[in-house]
This record gives sequence, C-alpha cells and structure tokens, in this order.
Amino acid sequence: MTGLVVCVAVLAAASVYGVLHQRRSGRVRVRGRDGGKRLGAAELGEVLGERATLVQFSSAFCAPCRATRRVLAEVAGMVPGVSHVEIDAEDQLDLVRELDILKTPTVLVLDADGRIVRRATGQPRKADVIAALGEAV
Repeated sequence: MTGLVVCVAVLAAASVYGVLHQRRSGRVRVRGRDGGKRLGAAELGEVLGERATLVQFSSAFCAPCRATRRVLAEVAGMVPGVSHVEIDAEDQLDLVRELDILKTPTVLVLDADGRIVRRATGQPRKADVIAALGEAV
C-alpha cells in the first residue's frame, strides 16, 4: 500500500512541475540580473535596430529554435525599426556565459541603445514579443 501512495505522490509532483514549466516557457519577462547589460554591434556581429533588436540564441539541433526564428522574423518584418539577430550559442560560448543563457531558444529584447529590457526562454508567442517591443521603444 505504501508503494502505491509513493507512486501517486511522485506522479502528482511531476505533473505539477510539468504544468508550471510549460506555463513559464516562452514567457517574455524582466529579469533582475539583466538590468544595465548592453549589447552592441561588436557582440552581435550586426547593427542594432533603430527602435529595438530581437536577439535569438539558438543551437543546431533545436526544433523550437526554427519556429522561434520564423516568429521573430515575422515580427521584425511587421514592426518598423526592429531587427532580428540570430546567434549560434555554440559559437559564442563567452557571450552565452556572460548573459547566463541556460537553454535554447533564448530571446533577448534590446532597446535602441542595446540594453536588455526583456528575456524569453523557450519559444515565445508573437503577441508577447510585440508587447515586449512596446516597452523597449
């Protein structure tokens, strides 16, 4: 009987963790440790957007990275002055460590000066990215 109770408790805990993880994944939010950090053309390898820049950290075998690339490219095409930069996390390990990128895709929303204003870990929704851009401008 105790084995059954333990099994049910483990399944319940795993289910709660899974639901919470899924709800947090892809949400664009402010992170306290990002305050004041700036990225420029030297780190990105491309020029910053006039209004904002969407920086995507990807890896070669990341399926959500491809979908994120499409979403960010579409948003950058819709909103004037916004550019999309994709960085291969494996090629830029120093930058990944400096910015505390723990998984791919990770999206950083930069304002016109290159300051990090928002961050999303996982595949973000288009509406969330557009809303975050409103705060970056």
